[in-house]
Amino acid sequence: MPRPTGDVQAFEAHATDADLDDLRARLAAARLPEAETVYRAAPDPRRWEQGVPLADLVDVVNYWRTGYNWRSFEERLNRIGQFRTTIDDLGIHFLHRRSARADATPLLMTHGWPDSIARFIDVVDELADPKDADAPAFHVVVPSLPGFGYSDKPATTGWGTEKIAAAWVELMGRLGYSKFAAHGGDWGGNITTVLAGRFPAHVLGIHTTFAEGPPGLTTDGLTAVERKWTEETRDFWRHRAAYAKQQATRPQTIGYSLVDSPVGLLAWILDKFAEWSDTEDSPFETISRDRVLDDVTLYWLTRTGASSARIYYESHNSLDPELRVDVPSAITMYPRDVEKCPRPWAQERYRQIVRWGSPEYGGHFPSLEVPEYFVKDLQEGLAAVLAANR
Repeated sequence: MPRPTGDVQAFEAHATDADLDDLRARLAAARLPEAETVYRAAPDPRRWEQGVPLADLVDVVNYWRTGYNWRSFEERLNRIGQFRTTIDDLGIHFLHRRSARADATPLLMTHGWPDSIARFIDVVDELADPKDADAPAFHVVVPSLPGFGYSDKPATTGWGTEKIAAAWVELMGRLGYSKFAAHGGDWGGNITTVLAGRFPAHVLGIHTTFAEGPPGLTTDGLTAVERKWTEETRDFWRHRAAYAKQQATRPQTIGYSLVDSPVGLLAWILDKFAEWSDTEDSPFETISRDRVLDDVTLYWLTRTGASSARIYYESHNSLDPELRVDVPSAITMYPRDVEKCPRPWAQERYRQIVRWGSPEYGGHFPSLEVPEYFVKDLQEGLAAVLAANR
Protein backbone atom coordinates (compact mmCIF):
# COMPACT_ATOMS: atom_id res chain seq x y z
CA MET A 1 0.00 0.00 0.00
CA PRO A 2 1.48 3.40 -0.96
CA ARG A 3 2.21 5.67 1.96
CA PRO A 4 0.44 9.02 2.49
CA THR A 5 2.18 12.10 1.17
CA GLY A 6 3.82 14.75 3.35
CA ASP A 7 0.95 17.14 2.65
CA VAL A 8 -1.10 15.45 5.39
CA GLN A 9 -0.65 16.58 9.00
CA ALA A 10 -1.94 15.01 12.21
CA PHE A 11 -4.60 17.01 14.05
CA GLU A 12 -6.12 16.86 17.51
CA ALA A 13 -9.40 18.40 18.62
CA HIS A 14 -9.22 20.46 21.79
CA ALA A 15 -11.61 23.26 22.68
CA THR A 16 -10.38 25.82 25.18
CA ASP A 17 -11.88 25.90 28.66
CA ALA A 18 -12.86 29.51 27.94
CA ASP A 19 -14.97 28.45 24.95
CA LEU A 20 -16.75 25.77 26.98
CA ASP A 21 -17.34 28.21 29.85
CA ASP A 22 -18.74 30.75 27.38
CA LEU A 23 -21.11 28.11 25.98
CA ARG A 24 -22.45 27.27 29.44
CA ALA A 25 -22.86 30.95 30.27
CA ARG A 26 -24.83 31.57 27.08
CA LEU A 27 -27.05 28.57 27.80
CA ALA A 28 -27.74 29.85 31.33
CA ALA A 29 -28.63 33.32 30.02
CA ALA A 30 -30.81 32.16 27.10
CA ARG A 31 -34.10 33.98 26.45
CA LEU A 32 -36.79 31.52 25.39
CA PRO A 33 -40.21 32.07 23.79
CA GLU A 34 -43.48 30.91 25.25
CA ALA A 35 -44.64 27.34 24.66
CA GLU A 36 -46.10 26.25 21.35
CA THR A 37 -49.89 26.40 20.93
CA VAL A 38 -50.40 22.82 19.68
CA TYR A 39 -50.75 19.41 21.34
CA ARG A 40 -48.52 19.12 24.39
CA ALA A 41 -49.10 15.69 25.92
CA ALA A 42 -46.28 13.24 25.16
CA PRO A 43 -45.91 10.92 23.39
CA ASP A 44 -47.50 12.49 20.33
CA PRO A 45 -45.72 13.47 17.10
CA ARG A 46 -48.17 16.36 16.70
CA ARG A 47 -46.34 18.11 19.55
CA TRP A 48 -43.71 19.05 16.95
CA GLU A 49 -46.08 20.66 14.44
CA GLN A 50 -44.78 24.16 15.21
CA GLY A 51 -41.20 23.04 15.71
CA VAL A 52 -39.22 21.92 18.76
CA PRO A 53 -41.52 21.89 21.82
CA LEU A 54 -40.41 24.20 24.62
CA ALA A 55 -40.34 21.47 27.28
CA ASP A 56 -38.09 19.25 25.16
CA LEU A 57 -35.73 22.11 24.38
CA VAL A 58 -35.46 23.17 28.02
CA ASP A 59 -34.62 19.60 29.00
CA VAL A 60 -31.83 19.32 26.43
CA VAL A 61 -30.45 22.80 27.20
CA ASN A 62 -30.24 21.97 30.90
CA TYR A 63 -28.41 18.73 30.15
CA TRP A 64 -26.09 20.48 27.69
CA ARG A 65 -25.17 23.01 30.38
CA THR A 66 -24.81 20.69 33.39
CA GLY A 67 -24.35 17.09 32.26
CA TYR A 68 -22.92 16.85 28.78
CA ASN A 69 -19.19 16.05 28.42
CA TRP A 70 -17.59 17.44 25.24
CA ARG A 71 -14.16 16.14 26.24
CA SER A 72 -15.40 12.56 25.83
CA PHE A 73 -16.25 13.22 22.18
CA GLU A 74 -12.90 14.92 21.59
CA GLU A 75 -11.14 11.87 22.99
CA ARG A 76 -13.06 9.56 20.64
CA LEU A 77 -12.12 11.66 17.63
CA ASN A 78 -8.48 11.70 18.68
CA ARG A 79 -8.45 7.92 19.21
CA ILE A 80 -9.81 7.27 15.73
CA GLY A 81 -7.16 9.50 14.17
CA GLN A 82 -7.60 13.03 12.83
CA PHE A 83 -5.71 14.80 10.09
CA ARG A 84 -5.78 17.90 7.90
CA THR A 85 -4.52 18.66 4.43
CA THR A 86 -4.88 21.61 2.05
CA ILE A 87 -6.64 21.13 -1.29
CA ASP A 88 -7.26 24.06 -3.65
CA ASP A 89 -6.11 26.45 -0.91
CA LEU A 90 -8.70 25.11 1.55
CA GLY A 91 -7.85 23.15 4.69
CA ILE A 92 -9.73 19.84 4.83
CA HIS A 93 -10.14 17.91 8.06
CA PHE A 94 -10.76 14.17 8.10
CA LEU A 95 -10.82 11.05 10.23
CA HIS A 96 -8.65 8.16 9.04
CA ARG A 97 -8.99 4.75 10.64
CA ARG A 98 -6.80 2.11 9.00
CA SER A 99 -7.81 -1.52 9.31
CA ALA A 100 -5.50 -4.20 10.67
CA ARG A 101 -6.73 -6.54 7.93
CA ALA A 102 -4.46 -7.06 4.91
CA ASP A 103 -7.46 -7.42 2.60
CA ALA A 104 -9.12 -4.15 3.67
CA THR A 105 -10.57 -1.82 1.02
CA PRO A 106 -10.30 1.98 1.21
CA LEU A 107 -13.72 3.49 2.00
CA LEU A 108 -14.63 7.16 1.81
CA MET A 109 -17.69 8.15 3.88
CA THR A 110 -19.31 11.57 3.40
CA HIS A 111 -21.77 13.16 5.82
CA GLY A 112 -24.41 15.81 5.13
CA TRP A 113 -26.31 18.57 6.95
CA PRO A 114 -27.24 19.04 9.80
CA ASP A 115 -24.92 16.22 10.75
CA SER A 116 -21.14 16.03 10.61
CA ILE A 117 -18.38 13.49 11.12
CA ALA A 118 -20.39 12.61 14.25
CA ARG A 119 -22.74 10.77 11.86
CA PHE A 120 -20.22 7.90 11.60
CA ILE A 121 -18.56 7.96 15.00
CA ASP A 122 -20.31 4.79 16.18
CA VAL A 123 -19.55 2.68 13.10
CA VAL A 124 -15.95 3.47 12.12
CA ASP A 125 -14.28 0.88 14.36
CA GLU A 126 -16.56 -1.98 13.32
CA LEU A 127 -16.10 -1.16 9.64
CA ALA A 128 -12.32 -1.09 10.04
CA ASP A 129 -11.99 -4.22 12.15
CA PRO A 130 -15.25 -6.19 12.05
CA LYS A 131 -15.93 -8.78 14.72
CA ASP A 132 -17.10 -11.16 12.00
CA ALA A 133 -13.98 -12.42 10.23
CA ASP A 134 -16.04 -13.09 7.09
CA ALA A 135 -17.26 -9.49 6.83
CA PRO A 136 -15.32 -7.09 4.60
CA ALA A 137 -12.94 -4.67 6.29
CA PHE A 138 -12.17 -1.10 5.30
CA HIS A 139 -9.60 1.64 5.70
CA VAL A 140 -12.15 4.32 6.66
CA VAL A 141 -11.76 7.97 5.67
CA VAL A 142 -14.39 10.46 6.89
CA PRO A 143 -13.79 14.06 5.72
CA SER A 144 -15.51 17.13 7.13
CA LEU A 145 -17.24 18.98 4.30
CA PRO A 146 -15.85 22.44 3.47
CA GLY A 147 -17.35 24.90 5.96
CA PHE A 148 -18.14 22.10 8.43
CA GLY A 149 -16.36 21.16 11.64
CA TYR A 150 -12.58 21.46 11.54
CA SER A 151 -12.38 21.98 7.78
CA ASP A 152 -11.78 25.55 6.66
CA LYS A 153 -14.60 27.87 5.67
CA PRO A 154 -14.50 28.80 1.96
CA ALA A 155 -13.96 32.54 1.48
CA THR A 156 -15.31 32.52 -2.07
CA THR A 157 -18.15 30.85 -3.93
CA GLY A 158 -17.58 27.68 -5.92
CA TRP A 159 -17.30 24.96 -3.27
CA GLY A 160 -20.32 22.98 -4.45
CA THR A 161 -20.74 19.23 -4.75
CA GLU A 162 -18.78 18.94 -8.02
CA LYS A 163 -15.70 20.63 -6.57
CA ILE A 164 -16.01 18.70 -3.32
CA ALA A 165 -16.10 15.39 -5.21
CA ALA A 166 -12.93 16.34 -7.08
CA ALA A 167 -11.29 17.32 -3.78
CA TRP A 168 -12.19 13.93 -2.30
CA VAL A 169 -10.39 12.16 -5.16
CA GLU A 170 -7.32 14.28 -4.44
CA LEU A 171 -7.61 13.54 -0.71
CA MET A 172 -7.79 9.78 -1.22
CA GLY A 173 -4.84 9.91 -3.59
CA ARG A 174 -2.74 11.68 -0.98
CA LEU A 175 -3.52 8.84 1.42
CA GLY A 176 -2.32 6.30 -1.13
CA TYR A 177 -5.78 5.19 -2.21
CA SER A 178 -5.99 5.54 -5.99
CA LYS A 179 -9.11 3.37 -6.03
CA PHE A 180 -11.72 3.24 -3.30
CA ALA A 181 -15.34 2.55 -2.42
CA ALA A 182 -17.59 5.39 -1.29
CA HIS A 183 -20.65 5.81 0.90
CA GLY A 184 -22.83 8.82 1.62
CA GLY A 185 -26.18 9.99 2.91
CA ASP A 186 -27.92 13.37 2.54
CA TRP A 187 -25.41 15.75 0.87
CA GLY A 188 -22.93 12.92 1.21
CA GLY A 189 -25.15 10.80 -1.01
CA ASN A 190 -25.25 13.55 -3.61
CA ILE A 191 -21.46 13.92 -3.51
CA THR A 192 -21.01 10.14 -3.68
CA THR A 193 -23.16 10.07 -6.82
CA VAL A 194 -21.04 12.82 -8.38
CA LEU A 195 -17.86 10.96 -7.40
CA ALA A 196 -19.03 7.77 -9.09
CA GLY A 197 -20.32 9.55 -12.18
CA ARG A 198 -17.35 11.87 -12.73
CA PHE A 199 -14.45 9.73 -11.50
CA PRO A 200 -15.24 6.08 -12.33
CA ALA A 201 -11.55 5.26 -12.78
CA HIS A 202 -11.03 5.91 -9.05
CA VAL A 203 -14.32 4.64 -7.60
CA LEU A 204 -14.71 0.87 -7.20
CA GLY A 205 -18.38 1.32 -6.42
CA ILE A 206 -20.73 3.08 -4.06
CA HIS A 207 -23.29 2.56 -1.33
CA THR A 208 -25.79 5.33 -0.69
CA THR A 209 -28.90 5.96 1.36
CA PHE A 210 -29.72 8.97 -0.82
CA ALA A 211 -30.28 8.03 -4.45
CA GLU A 212 -31.60 10.59 -6.92
CA GLY A 213 -33.19 9.69 -10.23
CA PRO A 214 -33.06 12.06 -13.21
CA PRO A 215 -35.83 14.69 -13.37
CA GLY A 216 -38.97 14.32 -15.43
CA LEU A 217 -39.71 10.64 -14.80
CA THR A 218 -43.34 9.52 -14.57
CA THR A 219 -45.01 7.32 -11.99
CA ASP A 220 -46.13 4.87 -14.67
CA GLY A 221 -45.16 1.36 -13.69
CA LEU A 222 -44.41 2.18 -10.05
CA THR A 223 -45.79 0.02 -7.27
CA ALA A 224 -48.32 1.44 -4.80
CA VAL A 225 -45.55 1.78 -2.22
CA GLU A 226 -43.28 3.59 -4.66
CA ARG A 227 -46.09 5.96 -5.65
CA LYS A 228 -46.58 6.74 -1.97
CA TRP A 229 -42.87 7.54 -1.72
CA THR A 230 -43.14 10.07 -4.53
CA GLU A 231 -46.17 11.67 -2.88
CA GLU A 232 -44.38 11.91 0.47
CA THR A 233 -41.29 13.43 -1.14
CA ARG A 234 -43.42 15.96 -3.04
CA ASP A 235 -45.22 16.89 0.20
CA PHE A 236 -41.90 17.30 1.99
CA TRP A 237 -40.54 19.76 -0.56
CA ARG A 238 -43.81 21.69 -0.76
CA HIS A 239 -44.57 22.02 2.93
CA ARG A 240 -41.58 21.14 5.14
CA ALA A 241 -38.47 22.40 3.36
CA ALA A 242 -38.35 26.03 4.52
CA TYR A 243 -34.95 25.36 6.10
CA ALA A 244 -33.49 24.36 2.70
CA LYS A 245 -34.95 27.37 0.90
CA GLN A 246 -33.62 29.68 3.62
CA GLN A 247 -30.13 28.21 3.46
CA ALA A 248 -30.13 28.09 -0.35
CA THR A 249 -31.09 31.76 -0.67
CA ARG A 250 -30.04 33.57 2.54
CA PRO A 251 -27.48 31.46 4.43
CA GLN A 252 -25.77 34.56 5.79
CA THR A 253 -28.96 35.84 7.43
CA ILE A 254 -29.77 32.65 9.32
CA GLY A 255 -26.04 32.24 10.01
CA TYR A 256 -25.97 35.16 12.45
CA SER A 257 -28.41 33.37 14.74
CA LEU A 258 -26.72 30.00 14.37
CA VAL A 259 -23.28 31.36 15.27
CA ASP A 260 -24.43 33.72 18.04
CA SER A 261 -27.01 31.62 19.91
CA PRO A 262 -26.33 28.03 21.02
CA VAL A 263 -30.04 27.58 21.79
CA GLY A 264 -30.97 28.82 18.31
CA LEU A 265 -28.43 26.44 16.78
CA LEU A 266 -29.70 23.53 18.86
CA ALA A 267 -33.34 24.16 17.92
CA TRP A 268 -32.49 24.53 14.19
CA ILE A 269 -30.68 21.18 14.16
CA LEU A 270 -32.84 19.28 16.66
CA ASP A 271 -35.93 20.02 14.56
CA LYS A 272 -34.40 18.00 11.70
CA PHE A 273 -33.28 15.13 13.89
CA ALA A 274 -36.85 14.91 15.17
CA GLU A 275 -38.62 15.06 11.82
CA TRP A 276 -36.22 12.81 9.94
CA SER A 277 -35.79 9.99 12.50
CA ASP A 278 -37.85 6.80 12.65
CA THR A 279 -39.55 7.65 15.94
CA GLU A 280 -43.05 8.29 17.22
CA ASP A 281 -42.41 11.39 19.30
CA SER A 282 -38.81 12.36 19.97
CA PRO A 283 -35.46 11.72 18.23
CA PHE A 284 -34.11 10.58 21.58
CA GLU A 285 -36.09 7.36 21.22
CA THR A 286 -33.27 6.14 18.94
CA ILE A 287 -30.44 8.70 19.17
CA SER A 288 -28.86 9.62 22.49
CA ARG A 289 -28.79 13.19 23.73
CA ASP A 290 -25.01 12.90 23.89
CA ARG A 291 -24.71 12.04 20.20
CA VAL A 292 -27.01 14.89 19.13
CA LEU A 293 -25.06 17.28 21.36
CA ASP A 294 -21.74 16.02 20.00
CA ASP A 295 -22.97 17.15 16.60
CA VAL A 296 -24.44 20.47 17.75
CA THR A 297 -21.43 21.33 19.93
CA LEU A 298 -19.08 20.67 17.03
CA TYR A 299 -21.04 23.23 14.98
CA TRP A 300 -20.99 25.65 17.91
CA LEU A 301 -17.30 25.48 18.81
CA THR A 302 -16.20 25.76 15.17
CA ARG A 303 -18.70 28.58 14.45
CA THR A 304 -19.87 26.86 11.29
CA GLY A 305 -23.60 27.59 11.37
CA ALA A 306 -23.35 30.00 8.43
CA SER A 307 -20.55 28.34 6.47
CA SER A 308 -22.21 24.90 6.59
CA ALA A 309 -25.53 26.36 5.42
CA ARG A 310 -23.83 27.65 2.28
CA ILE A 311 -23.67 24.17 0.76
CA TYR A 312 -27.35 24.75 -0.05
CA TYR A 313 -26.50 28.06 -1.71
CA GLU A 314 -23.79 26.36 -3.74
CA SER A 315 -25.53 23.16 -4.74
CA HIS A 316 -29.28 23.05 -4.03
CA ASN A 317 -30.98 21.26 -6.97
CA SER A 318 -27.70 21.33 -8.90
CA LEU A 319 -27.14 17.63 -9.62
CA ASP A 320 -26.50 17.31 -13.37
CA PRO A 321 -29.64 15.74 -14.91
CA GLU A 322 -27.45 13.99 -17.48
CA LEU A 323 -25.06 12.46 -14.93
CA ARG A 324 -25.03 8.66 -15.02
CA VAL A 325 -23.31 6.20 -12.69
CA ASP A 326 -21.87 3.11 -14.35
CA VAL A 327 -19.84 1.70 -11.43
CA PRO A 328 -21.49 -0.96 -9.23
CA SER A 329 -23.96 0.64 -6.81
CA ALA A 330 -25.68 -0.56 -3.65
CA ILE A 331 -28.66 1.52 -2.59
CA THR A 332 -30.68 1.38 0.63
CA MET A 333 -33.97 3.23 1.14
CA TYR A 334 -34.77 3.53 4.84
CA PRO A 335 -38.54 3.69 5.43
CA ARG A 336 -38.70 6.91 7.43
CA ASP A 337 -36.23 8.92 5.38
CA VAL A 338 -37.64 12.18 4.05
CA GLU A 339 -36.77 11.42 0.43
CA LYS A 340 -37.03 7.94 -1.07
CA CYS A 341 -36.30 7.16 -4.69
CA PRO A 342 -38.25 4.35 -6.41
CA ARG A 343 -36.00 1.70 -7.86
CA PRO A 344 -37.17 2.21 -11.47
CA TRP A 345 -36.23 5.88 -11.16
CA ALA A 346 -32.87 5.07 -9.55
CA GLN A 347 -32.06 2.64 -12.37
CA GLU A 348 -32.26 5.50 -14.85
CA ARG A 349 -29.19 7.08 -13.23
CA TYR A 350 -27.41 4.20 -11.50
CA ARG A 351 -26.86 1.74 -14.34
CA GLN A 352 -25.43 -1.16 -12.33
CA ILE A 353 -27.41 -1.61 -9.11
CA VAL A 354 -25.99 -4.77 -7.52
CA ARG A 355 -27.98 -4.60 -4.28
CA TRP A 356 -31.18 -2.83 -3.22
CA GLY A 357 -31.83 -2.60 0.52
CA SER A 358 -35.34 -2.10 1.93
CA PRO A 359 -35.09 -2.28 5.74
CA GLU A 360 -38.14 -2.30 7.97
CA TYR A 361 -36.98 0.53 10.21
CA GLY A 362 -34.63 3.51 10.20
CA GLY A 363 -34.74 7.11 9.06
CA HIS A 364 -32.41 9.75 7.66
CA PHE A 365 -29.57 9.08 10.11
CA PRO A 366 -29.35 5.26 10.14
CA SER A 367 -25.73 5.14 11.33
CA LEU A 368 -26.92 6.96 14.48
CA GLU A 369 -30.40 5.43 14.80
CA VAL A 370 -29.64 1.78 14.02
CA PRO A 371 -25.81 1.55 13.89
CA GLU A 372 -25.60 -2.25 14.05
CA TYR A 373 -28.08 -2.69 11.22
CA PHE A 374 -26.43 0.10 9.23
CA VAL A 375 -23.01 -1.56 9.48
CA LYS A 376 -24.41 -4.92 8.36
CA ASP A 377 -26.26 -3.32 5.45
CA LEU A 378 -23.20 -1.34 4.40
CA GLN A 379 -20.94 -4.40 4.64
CA GLU A 380 -23.32 -6.48 2.52
CA GLY A 381 -23.82 -3.70 0.00
CA LEU A 382 -20.13 -3.04 -0.44
CA ALA A 383 -19.39 -6.79 -0.56
CA ALA A 384 -21.71 -6.96 -3.56
CA VAL A 385 -20.00 -3.92 -5.08
CA LEU A 386 -16.54 -5.43 -4.67
CA ALA A 387 -17.70 -8.79 -6.03
CA ALA A 388 -18.92 -7.03 -9.17
CA ASN A 389 -15.39 -5.71 -9.68
CA ARG A 390 -13.83 -9.15 -9.75
